[in-house]
Amino acid sequence: MDLSYTDEERAFREEVRQFLTEKLPSELSEKVRRGQELSKDDHERWHAILNDQGWLATNWPKEFGGAAWNAVQRHIFEEEAAAHHAPRIVPFGLSMLAPVLQKFGSKEQQDYWLPRILSGEDWWCQGYSEPGAGSDLASLKTTAVKDGDHYIVNGQKTWTTLGQHANMIFCLVRTDKDVKEQEGISFLLIDMETPGITVRPIILLDGGAEVNEVFFDNVKVPAENLVGEENKGWTYAKYLLTHERTNIAGVGFSQAGLSAVKRIAKSEMAGGRPLIENPHFAARVAQAEIDLMAMATTNLRIISKAAAGQAPGVESSMLKVKGTIIRQEINDLARRAAGVYAMPFASEAVAGSNDALPDPNEAGPVAAQYFNNRKLSIFGGSNEIQRQIIAKTTLGGAK
Repeated sequence: MDLSYTDEERAFREEVRQFLTEKLPSELSEKVRRGQELSKDDHERWHAILNDQGWLATNWPKEFGGAAWNAVQRHIFEEEAAAHHAPRIVPFGLSMLAPVLQKFGSKEQQDYWLPRILSGEDWWCQGYSEPGAGSDLASLKTTAVKDGDHYIVNGQKTWTTLGQHANMIFCLVRTDKDVKEQEGISFLLIDMETPGITVRPIILLDGGAEVNEVFFDNVKVPAENLVGEENKGWTYAKYLLTHERTNIAGVGFSQAGLSAVKRIAKSEMAGGRPLIENPHFAARVAQAEIDLMAMATTNLRIISKAAAGQAPGVESSMLKVKGTIIRQEINDLARRAAGVYAMPFASEAVAGSNDALPDPNEAGPVAAQYFNNRKLSIFGGSNEIQRQIIAKTTLGGAK
């Protein structure tokens, strides 16, 4: 791979920088920089700005209304968006459901649901994990029983990120209990406003409630909302998870986070010298940067493969493991660099109290981010499970 950017790619980076400078609202950028919680309106505002620019569905083919950017363009945009403190693009509809619909959905489903994802008319959340089915997702218990032209859904999903904002949820449901676990699962699209659905928040360690429990009590779902074939949902789920795990790598977030670590460490003193000059701390920062550079290259290679029409395979597990380890290491470095300034927690730093923001004020949210991001190595398939996948698929482990 040639790691040098072409003239066209450098010009594209400048175009992205100009767009972010002109179009990214300063109040949104400041909230992201300070680690403050973004509202539904904040997310929808940025979603609409990107859609108006034609830069929302960067990985979609043009036939579905996407920008059809190549891997390098997406990499450049992710880098610059993180550097400018742009809000995270909520991935559930755009980057997770959409690829499934484009590959396995009917023409009617594609024509109806994909434009609504772009317009923001639908906010999607993911109904995969259950209290007894996390990394062992195939053991899920939520059922969907066919009743005429509807399915009747009963069960529970958990860790549903931003489910409090969603009006739609894509779910894995059990439609056959008498076959091997993976062979009795279907992929269903469910309106969150259907009678029988209850959403309850889960309060996390950082004091926030970005995840939820979702309960289904005799929920009636049109059979036309089944994606693909009945009992073939495990195939679609695996396809979706490869995209989710690749996205979890978070190269841009890690690059922005590492830059923040360096800024804090340059201003904080240790033994009469800036912390960044401490040999032990500097060595950890250097190792994190080396790992991040290597992962960025791997990420480009894997996304290029996906752009050629191949779904990422075991490589997405590799990115998931390494990406989350790097992000957690950067969170730990930030917390250590901030020292006592990391003490303000959710109510002081995240809620935006000007009284409690330390100097440097970038240190304010680092404790909350450190604790919240312990989840990174768990969700999307725990890192332990991903290592097993790598061993079995690539290293010839036991089947």
